[in-house]
Amino acid sequence: MTKVKTNSKMLAQANKKGGNMNLTVSQEEYLKTIYILSKTEKEIRVTDIAKKLEITKPSVNRAIKSLKNLNLLNYETYGNINLTKEGEKISQEIIKKEDLLKLFLINVLGVEKDKATKEANAMKHAISEETEQKMEEYVNKILELGKLDCDYDANNEKCKNCIKITIKNRLKEIT
Repeated sequence: MTKVKTNSKMLAQANKKGGNMNLTVSQEEYLKTIYILSKTEKEIRVTDIAKKLEITKPSVNRAIKSLKNLNLLNYETYGNINLTKEGEKISQEIIKKEDLLKLFLINVLGVEKDKATKEANAMKHAISEETEQKMEEYVNKILELGKLDCDYDANNEKCKNCIKITIKNRLKEIT
């Protein structure tokens, strides 16, 4: 393992200790995936998660059991997988952090979108809640998310894709 990977794993673990739960990077990815699937699928099964994450069903089963033991999801063998309220809350926090980092990388630093997506996914595990909060304040200030001096129209394709509208609404719905 490289020194950078080792340091980021140690930093991620240190940052997790401040929260209510010590989740691994892998567990966070499972929660995020289950949350995203819950928004598009009526039922979520082990196979759906395995396909989405491109991993084996036995790996998913192990992760599901550990998350169930943490009371973050409900699952009976061969049944549907559903997040508990706490699981959903944590999933939303994970997604918010990743979205915020991606927004920062793309719109503040000018990083190319695909690269920013990959890097935000990795970085979200390594920053503290305090850093996330300060970054959110900075991004809101720089992008002036509080000021929408435009004729916003929810039916207009340009407005639907407006970064200010999209991010402002995304931050509101997750918090």
